[in-house]
Amino acid sequence: MKRLNVYFHSNRANTLITPACGALVAPIELATGKKPYFVGKPNPLMMWTALGTLQTGPAEAFMVGDRMDTDIIAGTEAGMRTILVLSGVTTRELIETYPYRPTHIFEDVEHIPVAELG
Repeated sequence: MKRLNVYFHSNRANTLITPACGALVAPIELATGKKPYFVGKPNPLMMWTALGTLQTGPAEAFMVGDRMDTDIIAGTEAGMRTILVLSGVTTRELIETYPYRPTHIFEDVEHIPVAELG
């Protein structure tokens, strides 16, 4: 493993409820002494790739998610408008701890006024 020059992973997410990608990356990082290059959220590369595939620009798209530290920052850094739904991890109180803000906040995806935002 020490000879590994570079490795990629989807994201660094870890939650208190279940181990996520970060839990899988940690042993590899420890064994190799090398940090991975994360290509998933919050890296905007994933957003730009999706926009290119859809042949649209960031001004015509929204990033919808429930996490400020992955979904909303990824959309923000890709130049997209963002929608935070409060049906997941992030609470209204937690939003205040971040130096950036979502464009819109809704209780859940059912409350997103798609026709009005389009």
